[in-house]
Amino acid sequence: MKAAVIRQHGEIEDISFETDWPDPKPGEGEVVLKVGACALNYHDLFTLKGMPGIKIGFPLIMGIDVAGTVAEIGAGVTGWSVGDRVVIDPIDRDKPGLIGETRDGGLAEYVAVRASQLVRLHDDIDFATAAALPCAYGTAHRMMITRGKIAAGEKVLILGASGGVGTCCVQLAKAAGAEVVATASSQSKLDRLAELGADHLINYAETDFMREVYGIYGKPKVYGGGGVDVIVNFTGGDTWVKSLRSLTKNGRMLTCGATAGFDPQTDIRFIWTFEQNIIGSNGWEMSDIDALLAMVQAGKLSALIDRELPLEETQTAFQLLRDRKVFGKVIVRPGE
Repeated sequence: MKAAVIRQHGEIEDISFETDWPDPKPGEGEVVLKVGACALNYHDLFTLKGMPGIKIGFPLIMGIDVAGTVAEIGAGVTGWSVGDRVVIDPIDRDKPGLIGETRDGGLAEYVAVRASQLVRLHDDIDFATAAALPCAYGTAHRMMITRGKIAAGEKVLILGASGGVGTCCVQLAKAAGAEVVATASSQSKLDRLAELGADHLINYAETDFMREVYGIYGKPKVYGGGGVDVIVNFTGGDTWVKSLRSLTKNGRMLTCGATAGFDPQTDIRFIWTFEQNIIGSNGWEMSDIDALLAMVQAGKLSALIDRELPLEETQTAFQLLRDRKVFGKVIVRPGE
């Protein structure tokens, strides 16, 4: 089969497009999927570069988010048939691991997964939409709804709102009835966020988002008033203290990652003085994927896809992601 393979940690140029890679075979409790679409995530870039504490066996096929059709069924699998349309929960919860990291993922024509990871896909949801959901949108749903409990009337600031997680956060906050402040690095991205319903827009490449928040809502006061109720911060780095300083009393900081640095400077005086709440969210559960699929079917959520590229152009797809030249998700398709 065709596959995009890495043999060591390295750069995007080290991703090798192979045309005669061995087809996977289903083991006990597994199925093989014919891949319909694979969505890239920043986690794939981290896997390529190498992450402290996570050991990867090489060679490896990356690609966390996968949707496709059941092509072969292994021993002991019940309830599924060849031809069933599915999206996978990328986390193997029986033998802890992650598709595209601890075992081969979806940047190939076929992929073997445990049957327990399958989520049935209705015919009215296409593979690209389904593949865009689990990692980024599942993370957003767990952070915003399951853990963050966003409510109507709240003021929500979303940092880095133009990526996969961010665009879903905007949609979820608006669906909950919140007022949304979205940040991005260019006017074109801000225009797209306005189309999603963002009420206030901040170009963080040109202005200080904390000062902009003060201009909109006022500076937070110890006894209440000013600032925003919720900040979605999955960037970390030098945005952390400014985020603390932008929260109203008893406000909530939601975090699910650290794309700009995991060990930021902090100032805990704001946490106790303003009685702030720091709420962490780690990944997603299958229930989050189910909820997202239901929202898509009901027309309450759209999976924003920037572009789709063939498997042969996997390096280009990674470059677009790395350089932040996308709005929403990049989809890689292995072909028909």
